[in-house]
Amino acid sequence: MNSENAKIVWKYIQKAGDDLQGKLPSHPNHPKGRNPYAHVALEIKTHFQMTYKDIPDEKIDQVLEYIDYLKKNPS
Repeated sequence: MNSENAKIVWKYIQKAGDDLQGKLPSHPNHPKGRNPYAHVALEIKTHFQMTYKDIPDEKIDQVLEYIDYLKKNPS
């Protein structure tokens, strides 16, 4: 992904993290609470099998749609 698109996705991840703050279910591995920003980034990496910076530019819309899905379905 080019640097301009990576910045767009990163800002979208940050906004999603803000929206998910306090909404993720508790987990025994995270006694002090879960980090929603790391959660979104990890879910993207798991879903697309690569970090958001490595995803091709033509898939940016799919990445943003997936982030919207994550915001609507905190897990």
